[in-house]
Amino acid sequence: MDHSEPSSPLGLGRRLRELRVRRGLKQQDLASDEISTSYVSLIEAGKRVPSQTVLATLAEKLGCSAAYLRTGLDEHEVEEARLRLAFGEMALRNGVDGEALQTFSELLTGGLPLDAAMKRRARLGQATALEKLGRLEAAIPLLEEVLAGREPAPGSDEWCRTTVALCRCYRTMGDVTVAIEIGERAMSRLDSLGLEVTVDHVQLGSTLMGCYRVRGDRTRAYVMAQRLITVAEKQGARAARGAVYWNAAMIAQSRGQRAEALALTERALAMMAEEDNVRHVATLKMNYGLLLLEIEDADVGRAKRLLLEARESLAEAGTADEMTRCELCLAQAEIALGDLARAAAHAERALDVLGSEPRVLTVNARIVLAEVHFLRGESALGEQVLEAAARQLRHFPATYEVSGYWRMIGDLWRGEGHVERALVAYDAALSANGLPPSASWQDRDGERAARTSELPAPTAGEDVARRR
Repeated sequence: MDHSEPSSPLGLGRRLRELRVRRGLKQQDLASDEISTSYVSLIEAGKRVPSQTVLATLAEKLGCSAAYLRTGLDEHEVEEARLRLAFGEMALRNGVDGEALQTFSELLTGGLPLDAAMKRRARLGQATALEKLGRLEAAIPLLEEVLAGREPAPGSDEWCRTTVALCRCYRTMGDVTVAIEIGERAMSRLDSLGLEVTVDHVQLGSTLMGCYRVRGDRTRAYVMAQRLITVAEKQGARAARGAVYWNAAMIAQSRGQRAEALALTERALAMMAEEDNVRHVATLKMNYGLLLLEIEDADVGRAKRLLLEARESLAEAGTADEMTRCELCLAQAEIALGDLARAAAHAERALDVLGSEPRVLTVNARIVLAEVHFLRGESALGEQVLEAAARQLRHFPATYEVSGYWRMIGDLWRGEGHVERALVAYDAALSANGLPPSASWQDRDGERAARTSELPAPTAGEDVARRR
């Protein structure tokens, strides 16, 4: 078997000989005043590399292209592969994710010739489509495979985009520790290279900032925000600055600085709207709507309008995770407006979008649905859904986000008068924050029950604040 590389002298010689024999020609038939028979023989043996002029002459006599002799790739097939790749990327931009996934998969498994760069583009497109469809466990290995190769080079835009996608997938799956490790290694690599900062570099830092926020590391998230805002202002790209302001707004929200969070979100929305990035603008509108719901004297009607606009755009360009969050925000808006039937429909739609993959966000959807059932007086249904949420939440590693969900579950149980169940959830929330219950406390279940039975139920205002 010939193991020569397609573009090597041996590969060129093999193709020259195969085409000559296939056409019933002898070596002297390829000879001319400029090309001797012995020179043809040396080329076929891989001992000579012909000039472009000689290659063109040989290709003309053999009825093929010089590019085919040089690379072994048929130009028509290469062009078809390029068109198919462009079609898949266009489908991805237009939100036709299933069709895009099929196109990229067929390119990677079919017979069309793909060079190394085209294979990476197809694999990244495949991973992006899988992420948008919510199939994160399938997307992650593809992204890791791309980063494990010699290309893309660290610091390049392609490398940054792939790293950002990998961080985002792990964060969405609930493995924030791995996401942060990937992001920090990448940021250290960029710092060591001393490269000029680009939009993609700022996006990587913004993603890492978001991971810190999810983990509950507000100080590191805040420090990163201050660093990136300074860099983004100097860099000048409005999309990059918008991404930084967006994450800084989420950090301000987590620190209880809601007025600052609203101001930063408005600033990010104004910047990103000019970049015509439908997905980013839609996600900002979603976050803006959520922030409006969380302030005192909330303009719920305006929040709902923003969320409906966001949902329309995310249905075309968003990921399953983003569409789910938007549905849950709409459910909260409908709860505030008193339309519990619509709130339940939004929560159920969120569960449908997520499908069967294990996701932390599924827990959130079940918590919201349980809350709606309780508000409608459907206690049995609410308890069933909330128990399912608690069972699923136990399978995720301890993070600040997981702790917050345990707190929400505890508040709902407490509101329904199930004090013991509430305490179990509160204990889990403390454990997720690194504070497991002491042995002495665990041994005093009876005393604990007696004391906690006297805890007053939360007021309506406290209950709404805790849910938010």
